[in-house]
Amino acid sequence: MDALILLGSFAVLFLLRMPVAYALGMSALIGAWWIDIPFDAVMIQVAGGVNKFSLLAIPFFVLAGAIMAEGGMSRRLVAFAAVLVGFVRGGLSLVNIMASTFFGAISGSSLADTASVGSVLIPEMEKKGYPREFSTAVTVSGSVQALLTPPSHNSVLYSLAAGGTVSISSLFIAGIGPGLLLSAVMMTMCLIFARVRNYPKGEVVPLKQALKICVEALWGLMTMVIILGGILSGVFTATESASIAVVWAFFVTMFIYRDYKWRELPKLLHRTVRTLSVVMILIAFAASFGYIMTLMQIPSKITTMFLTLSDNRYVILMCINMMLLVLGTLMDMAPLILILTPILMPVITGIGVDPVHFGMIMLVNLGIGLITPPVGAVLFVGAAIGKVTIENTVKALLPFYLALFTVLLAVTYIPAISLWLPSMVL
Repeated sequence: MDALILLGSFAVLFLLRMPVAYALGMSALIGAWWIDIPFDAVMIQVAGGVNKFSLLAIPFFVLAGAIMAEGGMSRRLVAFAAVLVGFVRGGLSLVNIMASTFFGAISGSSLADTASVGSVLIPEMEKKGYPREFSTAVTVSGSVQALLTPPSHNSVLYSLAAGGTVSISSLFIAGIGPGLLLSAVMMTMCLIFARVRNYPKGEVVPLKQALKICVEALWGLMTMVIILGGILSGVFTATESASIAVVWAFFVTMFIYRDYKWRELPKLLHRTVRTLSVVMILIAFAASFGYIMTLMQIPSKITTMFLTLSDNRYVILMCINMMLLVLGTLMDMAPLILILTPILMPVITGIGVDPVHFGMIMLVNLGIGLITPPVGAVLFVGAAIGKVTIENTVKALLPFYLALFTVLLAVTYIPAISLWLPSMVL
């Protein structure tokens, strides 16, 4: 009955279109009233939920990504990717995926990736003879890898939701393998489409121009080196690397590229603060919701339920995947990570799955949800930028969904994809 009161009240408030953060807070208060817990205890959890040093990584990484996104980095990364792969048949589609790989490793956001890369490449691909629906589908599906590769904001949220038992550094390094696998699978699909549909070849960039493009892109790519190099060398933590990334992004944008006007900075900071305020409110109320769930022993009850279904690890993982895929299409990614991680953590540890490995499984699942209707935020942004209807975009995405499911199965059942690199370098 306790679980029905807490989860049922959340479901009702969510269906009544209350914002997710407030629905979490209200259902936590209803649950506290039901089990006779003082509301003061809930408020303490709300305050404690955002009173964590590791959370500073989120605003710093978001700000660094925003500065680089609006400061001309996406255009330079597209040009750099064109130097590397743009000359083959279907080269612009490969450029799209590779630019997403580079930019995702700077922004850590699928939305920013889709908006930045899509605004540059979708019109260019159409001009060269690619269908607009295909161009949009490539952009949207390729942006999922930004959720996996460092500096993924969602990895920070997963670490927080896991109670700090999973280090952000481990998650960052673990995301490199799945992210590169996703990129490779997507590029293979683009090559197949280019061959079957006879998409155009690109042109070889002259050496002098290629060198200039590489030098310009190198300044932005150094952001990845700063983040990963600093963490791996032990010079600074993931949170400290985020603050250094902001300083570097500001320096490159305002003094090297100089495409961005100083008078635009206050507006950029305002947009960043608005985004972060939503995230922090969500984290705060999710902490109180998780506190009430723990008092009601909901995680242990759900663990028992899963273990009664089967004692086979692979069957349980498949059931969890199916659940995450469905929920990912109905809710946004951040609240699902904050709600489901405390519930599922006892389940996956009980069947012997490494929490770092499970973090990658969850991110891939929920990443697919971001590009799937009815609540696919990245899908909507991509369709708006590409000026294509949702229906036509989804139709063009169908073969890419197959590729994403293949990557999901590989990440789920081959733990080494996620765990080999952290075991070697950390």
